[in-house]
Amino acid sequence: MTITVGDRLPQADLLRMGADGPEKVALGDLLEGRRVVIFGLPGAYTGTCSTAHVPSFIRAMEALRGKGVDEVICLSVNDPFVMKAWGEATGAAQAGITMLGDASCAFTSAIGMEFSNPDRGFIRRSKRYALMAEDGVVKVWHPEEATGTCDISGGESMAAAI
Repeated sequence: MTITVGDRLPQADLLRMGADGPEKVALGDLLEGRRVVIFGLPGAYTGTCSTAHVPSFIRAMEALRGKGVDEVICLSVNDPFVMKAWGEATGAAQAGITMLGDASCAFTSAIGMEFSNPDRGFIRRSKRYALMAEDGVVKVWHPEEATGTCDISGGESMAAAI
């Protein structure tokens, strides 16, 4: 079942690169008492993700901060090494976007956004979406209906919805 507005996000351990290598991040700790935007996408270095989705959030960071967003998280079913490199390559890290990997696809599956498309090399990946949660409860939910598009899940759309 896919999450919706009013649902509490599930607990999950995600991964990021720390000073000493990969480290677990408890999503609940990032969400507690905070206003957080999470955008999920199929994969680092993929077409629409790199040319549209991440850039839209880089452009929208000032507007999101102005609306009281404490943190913006880019989440993909990738390992933390790839997410760190991709954050640096796109400018997302410099813009203040937190790059987290859901390497096991556990969180993505728990919120109903897992998909596979073997013809494209996508096995257990994330559908494209954006959400805003307050204290872990979904307040804005923007899943994309069409594949390969970044419309309602983009940074500007999220900023306008908050």
